[in-house]
Amino acid sequence: MSVLIAIPARYASSRYPGKPLVELRGAGGMAKSLIRRSWDAAQQVSGVDRVVVTTDDDRIADAARGFGAEVVMTSTTCQNGTERCAETIQKLGEEFEIVVNLQGDAPLTPAWFVEDLVAGLRANPKADVATPVLRTDARALNGLLLDRKEGRVGGTTAVFGADHNALYFSKEVIPFRTKTYEDGEETPVFHHVGVYAYRPHALAAYASWPSGPLEQLEGLEQLRFLERGVPMLCVEVAAKGRQFWELNNPEDVPLLEEMLAEMGHA
Repeated sequence: MSVLIAIPARYASSRYPGKPLVELRGAGGMAKSLIRRSWDAAQQVSGVDRVVVTTDDDRIADAARGFGAEVVMTSTTCQNGTERCAETIQKLGEEFEIVVNLQGDAPLTPAWFVEDLVAGLRANPKADVATPVLRTDARALNGLLLDRKEGRVGGTTAVFGADHNALYFSKEVIPFRTKTYEDGEETPVFHHVGVYAYRPHALAAYASWPSGPLEQLEGLEQLRFLERGVPMLCVEVAAKGRQFWELNNPEDVPLLEEMLAEMGHA
């Protein structure tokens, strides 16, 4: 019943080239690359049998090996992290119960987000794919709204049904709201945490499908599952006083460094 964490990372991002190698300073002023911080986050997750960085770029591979990571080289034709994870499984040639895609742009992902995600997928034998969602407070919601107001493609939001299966994911802030929320107040908006847990056969199926129109419009890989009618379980995770944000744009660097300092991350 083994679990693999794969950290897909590519250099040629259209919005932020070289993003995995961007350095972030922590509480003590120490600078670590984004891919290193993502690797460190993966090492904190319990119940994991193997962690690999998967990339098509020698610069990222060399940096990852430099801090002791196992690297799997994948092809330049992978369109997204899910396809890269599917190829990684083929390259490793091993059987895993669950494969976790911990995308290399979310170094603030707490260990319990991944642990709760794996537990959620295990508890739902009919589910083949799962992803975490985090209810936003006013600070997080305002950050999402500011990105959209200033024309940046920032975080992703999710809406799901009573069965917790995803209805949609969007780079727009959904659902629509009329209320203004005060600092510390919870909101009805869920921030999609860019982590996925798959059963291996779901990964193999995904890699065989062409991308659909919604995936292409939103630039969100998980929509390929929804467009094919594959349910995606949304597992609500708790912030426990922690802030969560991804590195989507250069403007996110000072915000992430502020959060690292707040949480005492070196």
